[in-house]
Amino acid sequence: MDRLPLYCSLPRALHVIQHSLCKSMVLPAIVFSCSAWAQDSSVGGQSEAGSGSQQSTLQRVEIVARQGSTDLRRSASVAKQIYGREELDRYGDTNTLDVLRRLPGVNVDSGGPRMRGLSAGYTQILINGDPAPQGFNLDQLSPSQIERIEVIKAPTADQSAQAIAGTINIILKEVPRRSQSNLRLGLASGANRPLVNANYSISESMGPFTMSLPVSLFEWDRNIRTKVDRQMEGTNALPAVSEQLGTASSWGWGYNLAPRFNFKFSDEQTLAIATFFQKGFWNYRNNYVNRTVSGSPVYDDDSIQGGYWENRRGNLTWINRFSEDQRIEIKAGVQQSRSSFELRNLRSGTTQLNTLAANADDAITQSGKYSQLLGSSHTLTAGWDFENRERQERRTTTDGAGVALLPAFEGQPFQAQVRRQAFYVQDEWEISPQWQLYLGLRNERIISESVSTTSPVRNESSVLSPLAHVTYKFNPKSRDMLRASLTRSYKAPGLNSLLARPQINGAYTNTNLTNTALTADRIGNPSLKPELATGLDIAYENYLANDGIFTIGLFHRELNNVVRNLTELRNVSWATAPRWVSEPQNFSNAATNGIELEIRGRAADLVPSIFSGHKALNLRSSLSIYRSQISALAGPHNRLDGQQPWSANLGFDQRISGMPLNVGANVSYTPAYETRLTADQLFKRSASRGIDLFAMMPLSPTTSFRAAASAGVHQFGAPNGSTQTSLSNGDYSRSERYAKPQLNLSLDMRL
Repeated sequence: MDRLPLYCSLPRALHVIQHSLCKSMVLPAIVFSCSAWAQDSSVGGQSEAGSGSQQSTLQRVEIVARQGSTDLRRSASVAKQIYGREELDRYGDTNTLDVLRRLPGVNVDSGGPRMRGLSAGYTQILINGDPAPQGFNLDQLSPSQIERIEVIKAPTADQSAQAIAGTINIILKEVPRRSQSNLRLGLASGANRPLVNANYSISESMGPFTMSLPVSLFEWDRNIRTKVDRQMEGTNALPAVSEQLGTASSWGWGYNLAPRFNFKFSDEQTLAIATFFQKGFWNYRNNYVNRTVSGSPVYDDDSIQGGYWENRRGNLTWINRFSEDQRIEIKAGVQQSRSSFELRNLRSGTTQLNTLAANADDAITQSGKYSQLLGSSHTLTAGWDFENRERQERRTTTDGAGVALLPAFEGQPFQAQVRRQAFYVQDEWEISPQWQLYLGLRNERIISESVSTTSPVRNESSVLSPLAHVTYKFNPKSRDMLRASLTRSYKAPGLNSLLARPQINGAYTNTNLTNTALTADRIGNPSLKPELATGLDIAYENYLANDGIFTIGLFHRELNNVVRNLTELRNVSWATAPRWVSEPQNFSNAATNGIELEIRGRAADLVPSIFSGHKALNLRSSLSIYRSQISALAGPHNRLDGQQPWSANLGFDQRISGMPLNVGANVSYTPAYETRLTADQLFKRSASRGIDLFAMMPLSPTTSFRAAASAGVHQFGAPNGSTQTSLSNGDYSRSERYAKPQLNLSLDMRL
C-alpha cells in the first residue's frame, strides 16, 4: 500500500527538535557556581564529658510535606476528584486520553474527553488552570509530564464558567525541590512494526534557582477496520443499498518539551517561567472495497492525508506575599499554534478532490488575582482574566482538473479575532470547623470577529455567573462530609460553528445535483447564542482508611438555547440544485440529571467479611447513570447528543505475595442506546467494552519494568463498535469500527 511520505522521519527527531527550538527561542546559557558551606562551632568550648573539644557541623534542613491526592481532595473547598502519580503511572500509558477514559465519570469519544455523558464541547479543558490552547489535543501529551489531574464537577469563579458538564484541569509537573532525573523507555505494538517512545526529565536546584526539562518522543502506527452500510438514494435518484469494507491507517510521530524555571527572590516573592513546545507529523489513509447490493449506490471515496501541527507556549507567573494575610499573583502568557494538511479524495485511483489548508493561531493572555485574609475565617479573592486570540486560516479545494470547487469561497483568506474578558470575586469562608462556604461571582464576555470576502461574522456573548458551594462535615474530625453547589455556567459557540462558509460533502461534489439528507453539506451559523445552564450538585464523600473513598453524587442541569445540527433541504447560493444542508441552530431548552458513584480502597477495608486477609488487593469501581430530555422533541430517546444512559468501570491491582510483582486490570462498559436528533432522524450507538491489563515488576530500587495491554478501545477516539443514523423514510447509514488490541512495554529508571 502506497503512503504519503512522512514530513520528517523519526531518526531525524533530535535534529528537528534542535532546529525548532533555535527558531522559536534563544535560551541564554546560565551557569551557577555553587559551593557547600558548613559552620563549625564548639559547645561551650569543650565536650560535655570534659575530655577535649568537639566540633559540630550545623546544617540547615528543610522538611517539606506534600499532601497526597486524597488529602488534597478532602481539603478542597469545592467538590473535585484528584488523581496523582499512582493513577498516571499504573498502566504505563503513552498519552493522556488513555488515562482519562478510566477515570470515574469521564469517557473518551471522538472530539476528546467528556463528563456527565455530554458531548466534548460541554467539558472545559484547562492546562495549569488556563484554557488549553487552540489545536491542542490530550492524545499528544505524555502522562509523564503531568503532576496530577483534577476533575471538577462544578465551575468556580477563578476559572472560566464555560463548564456546563465540568472541568478537567491538567496540572503539569512542577519543578522539584531537589536535583533528579528520570528516564522511561517504551515499546508498543504497531500495525506494521514495533513503536518506540521515550520520556526523559531532568531537574536541578542551585540555591534560589530551580529548573526542570521534561522531553517526550512518541510515534504511532494503527489500523482500524471499518464497515459502512447504506440505504439511500443512489446516483440515479432511485433507492440503492451498498456495503463498504475499509481499512483506516494512521501513522506519525511527535515530541513535547516543557522547560520550567523558578527563582525565589525571598520567602515572600517568587518568579516562575513555564514553557511548552510540541510538534508532530501525521498521515492518514482510508481504503475501501465496495459492494453493490442493489441500485446505483453512492460510495465514500478513498482518501489520503498528511500534515503537521505545532504548539508553542510560554507563561510567566509572579507571586508576592505582602504579609501573612495578603497575596498577589500575576500571570502573562503567549501562545502560538501552526498546522497544515493536504487531503486527496481518490476514486479508482484518480484524484477527485484535492484540499490544501493552513492555520495559524496566536494568543496573548494576562490574568491576576489578589487575596486578602479577613480575620481568621474569610479569604477574599478578586481577579481578572484577559485573552486576545487571532486566527488565520486558508483552505482551497479543487477537483481533479484543478478547478476550484466553490470559486466564491475557495482560497479566500479567513481571519478571526477572539477577545475574552472576565472579572470575578470569591469568598472562601470557614464558618465553623464543620461548615465551609464558597461564594463567587464571575462576569465573562467573549467577542469574536471574523474577516473574509464572503462571510464576515461578529458575535458577542456575556454571562454573569453566580456560584455557591457549601461543605458540611458531620463532625470536625470526621471522615465523611456533604457538599452542595448551585452554579451558573455556559457554552459559547466556536468559530467554526459561527462561520457561514459551506463545506461540500465529498460524495456529492457536483453542485448541479441534489445530495441526500445522509450526505448533507455543512455550514456555520453567525446568529448562534451561547447555551446557558443552571446547575445543582449534591455529593456525599466518605474517606476511608488507607486512602480509600466512597462517594455518591447527584446533579441536575437546566439548559437554555441548546445547539443541535439540523439538516434541511434548501436553495443555496453555491449550487444550482437544492441541497441538503446541516447547520447548527439554537434548537430548544433541555434538562439533564444523573447519579455518579465511586468506590476505591483496600479490599480488606471495603469488604472485610470476604477479603479480611487480602491487604495487598485494591479495588476501584464507578457507576454513572444519566437522563436528559430535550423539550422540542417527543420521546422516547429525546436525550442530549451523545449522552449514554449509564456507564461502569471495575478495576483492581494486587501485589503478589512472595514476589516483587504488581498486577491489575480495569473493565469498562457502556450499553447501546438511541438518540432522537430530530423528529425524522434517529442516532443509534452499539454497546462498547474495554479492558486494560498491566503487570509491574521492580528490578532494583531505581528501576522497574511494566507490561500493559488494552482491547476494545482506540488510542485517538471512539471505542470499538458501531453507529447508525436512520431517517423516518427508512434510509440509513451505519458505520462499524474495530481496532486490534495493543501491547505496551516500558522501563522506568531513576538516574
